[in-house]
Amino acid sequence: MISGLRVENLSVEYIARRRLRRARGETHKALTDIRFTLAPGETLGIVGESGSGKTTLGHAVLRMTPVARGRILWDGVDLATLGDRELRPYRREMQLVFQDPYEAMNPRMSVGHIVAEPLFLACDLDRHARRARTVQLLHQVGLDESLLGRHPRALSGGQRQRVTLARALATEPRLLVLDEPTSGLDVSLQARILNLLRDLQTDKGLSYLFISHDLAAVSYVAQHTLVLFQGRMMEQGPTDALLRHPAHPYTAALLAALPAPVPGCAPKGLAPAMDPITDPAPGACVYYRWCARAQPRCRVEVPDATPFDDHRLVACHYPATRDP
Repeated sequence: MISGLRVENLSVEYIARRRLRRARGETHKALTDIRFTLAPGETLGIVGESGSGKTTLGHAVLRMTPVARGRILWDGVDLATLGDRELRPYRREMQLVFQDPYEAMNPRMSVGHIVAEPLFLACDLDRHARRARTVQLLHQVGLDESLLGRHPRALSGGQRQRVTLARALATEPRLLVLDEPTSGLDVSLQARILNLLRDLQTDKGLSYLFISHDLAAVSYVAQHTLVLFQGRMMEQGPTDALLRHPAHPYTAALLAALPAPVPGCAPKGLAPAMDPITDPAPGACVYYRWCARAQPRCRVEVPDATPFDDHRLVACHYPATRDP
């Protein structure tokens, strides 16, 4: 049996509204032909600028967003073909940690009720067992039971993020989709959350989809990284190789735009695109308007994701050669 997560040619499309600057009813391609594999106990970083499709990809994997085409294989079972009732057993195994922990919690509920909520829905436990399990979950994320009666407004940003992690762990999942889990935290709290995530992964064998714009954080927790731009995969491969020797010009541009480069990764390049998101002309590479390496071929032919070396895929007609 195939173990872990395998995504094949995943596409997500929306019917456009006026705010997307298209005619009403026009189709917007949010994701196009995304594919990757995530082995048990490993982390895949998903990076790209705002609007690149990172969060949409995470939601699509969890079937929170409708899928237009493609397969989402979880232990060999195609989740994209299952209805809501058939998905229920799998939803316990795959949980989402939201970007804004405060928005993800009911401000009227205490920490104890927030963490225990999944236990009411998914576990047959009596009141005493639920409380014991809730305390255990808080301990797992570095919090103590003195917080059980507090409400979200009385918690710090780091405590809120730990509470959302505890709630996500309640159903004993095997996969966590982490949507910007360190966004809005100061540097010291970011480090604590990242270390906590690594410890939990080691202890429980969790798999992570780690969505972030912070390449330094991705380099710390992710064994593999996927780079998105306007809903398409630009590059994918081992994190260390991808960040030290980016093959796609967009990956190089992301690294060049960092205010504090990832240690050992400081290539020169153009800043990433900041224009409003628009679908490219039919047949064109989505990045050719900003690419310093663009050639006439890039205006008429979409590059396929092809092997760049033994472990990397690059969607570029003219990828950079590896540094000597």
